[in-house]
Amino acid sequence: MGVCDERYFASRRAAPGFYVVILLLSGAALGVFPGARAHAQMPNQSSAANPFWGSVTVQPVTAGPLMLSLDDAVQRGLKNNLGLKEAENAQKALHGEKNEALQEFLPTIELEGDTGYYMHNLAALGFSPKVVSKFTSFFPGGKPPANLSLIARDDLTEGQLRYSEILFSGPVIQAWKGARAAEQSAYYAKMSARGEVVQQVATVYLRAVADASEVDNAKALVAQAQVLQDHQQAAHEAGTVANLELLRARVQLESQQQMLIVAQNQQAKDLILLKREIGLDPGQEVALTDQSPYSELATQTPEEVRALAYKSRQDYQNLQNQAVEYKAVHAVYRSERLPTLSFNSYYGTSTVNGAGTHGNFIAMGELSFPIFREAKLRGDADVAKAQMESVNAQLADLRNHIDEQVRAALLDVNANRQLVDVARSNVDLAKRALNDETDRVNAGVDDNLPLVTAQATVAKAESSLVESLYQYNVSKLALARAAGVLEQQYRVYLGQ
Repeated sequence: MGVCDERYFASRRAAPGFYVVILLLSGAALGVFPGARAHAQMPNQSSAANPFWGSVTVQPVTAGPLMLSLDDAVQRGLKNNLGLKEAENAQKALHGEKNEALQEFLPTIELEGDTGYYMHNLAALGFSPKVVSKFTSFFPGGKPPANLSLIARDDLTEGQLRYSEILFSGPVIQAWKGARAAEQSAYYAKMSARGEVVQQVATVYLRAVADASEVDNAKALVAQAQVLQDHQQAAHEAGTVANLELLRARVQLESQQQMLIVAQNQQAKDLILLKREIGLDPGQEVALTDQSPYSELATQTPEEVRALAYKSRQDYQNLQNQAVEYKAVHAVYRSERLPTLSFNSYYGTSTVNGAGTHGNFIAMGELSFPIFREAKLRGDADVAKAQMESVNAQLADLRNHIDEQVRAALLDVNANRQLVDVARSNVDLAKRALNDETDRVNAGVDDNLPLVTAQATVAKAESSLVESLYQYNVSKLALARAAGVLEQQYRVYLGQ
């Protein structure tokens, strides 16, 4: 700064708020305030809105930090994630319902036994004295005994064995097919939930890794700004630079300190989200061992990925089994017009007052079929047909939706890969410009304003590179999810 500039600023020192305006304008122009740099933050997620954002906490807090790799985080998520737990429980419930449907085909055998003391009022049962008198000819001497009582007492012990089985029933057969398809559908829903867990956990893990890079960049910039301020402080005290140069250095340092605080806070919050999804206590300290990966994918055509998705996507197979289920339900209602054949048998023994055992036996086949229930039968069939057609329409739409997802994911991967290349080139150029400007300042050719501008440009370029790498990896995860191979090949797609 020349002597005329120094005199000019000295003449302006009496103006109220002059330096405040200068500092604010300088900070806004350089982009050194925290709000000037975009940062993709994770939303404030709640397991009440989405169960995949919650988990079952099973591990107590340990004294030291828990070393956590991406594989460890994914495995913990597959073990503890709340959304996956709900999907697994739904499959277990449908497995139980399938067993209930299976029981209709199996024999039902029941064994009962009892013993007791009984008192019977013969008069209440219809054997009044008048009725008994009509049977006097059956008694010895032609008259009933004088001590004949109408209150009878006896000890009764009996055992019963019952057997029943449905030999043929159209509705039962179709219901079994529907229950089996429903269980298979729940299985694929669970597998789809596993893919959702892998995507959620890997995305948050990569976000936390990107946060760590942001923190490291912010720390480096704080250290650099501290060196600049110390240099300007010494030069100002020596009388070689104006006070404005020192103020600029202080603004730069405090702005970088603000950015460091924001980055550290965001990293802490994203780590809490990660711990919530994988079953760790929010207070557990963790250290992420994997760094942000980078690798280019082999070229894939939409047709290749789409064919893989039709074969591997669990949600597609889930809907296919739902179509089978509703087809079976429709067949159940149509088969209600068919007859039902069943077999029932019974065997029992009884002993009265210890006077010996007497056996009872029955074996009976039963054939039943509806004569007239036309309105109900047609109504049930029409409802089931409408449900079946609805699922078939959803299945056709899902095929087109898979094609759309695959194409969009491939476009995102290609675009984000190009953004990474541009961001890397931008970082190199910004660093070269910073080195040149540093040499000019050290040589006394420039003041520190261009240097601060170059530092802010490097910071912005490095932050953009971190964000580009994160978006590129997330887009590759989305492509693997669209292809239905995320759980098995997420490391391949990430290049780890």
